[in-house]
Amino acid sequence: MASLGMQGPYPLSTAEIDRQITRTSAGNYALTRSTEGTFYVNYVGRSDNNLNGRLKDHVGSKYSRFMFSPAASPKAAFEKECHNYHDFGGSEKLDNERHPDRPGGTDWKCPRCQIFG
Repeated sequence: MASLGMQGPYPLSTAEIDRQITRTSAGNYALTRSTEGTFYVNYVGRSDNNLNGRLKDHVGSKYSRFMFSPAASPKAAFEKECHNYHDFGGSEKLDNERHPDRPGGTDWKCPRCQIFG
């Protein structure tokens, strides 16, 4: 079974995000609609520079809980998001409509497929 390698789950609220993510950095996250029990991954995402702020974009949405992991760099966050996207079923099983985009101005390739080959 695939593993996110993230901390959590936590309730998806502004206060909880501020409690858990106290420094500004790149990072990854996963969201679920389930309110308790097993964390079923419904969406995966990343921020290249402000994980706390990016997660707050989802507060008040259909998602109820989050998991997260800081990343050492935007490239590391991009690569982890790609792995998570593929590990949890891509657009067929996740709410993500398409493969993660690479940051503008980069030529980074997905470590799992040839989408940017």
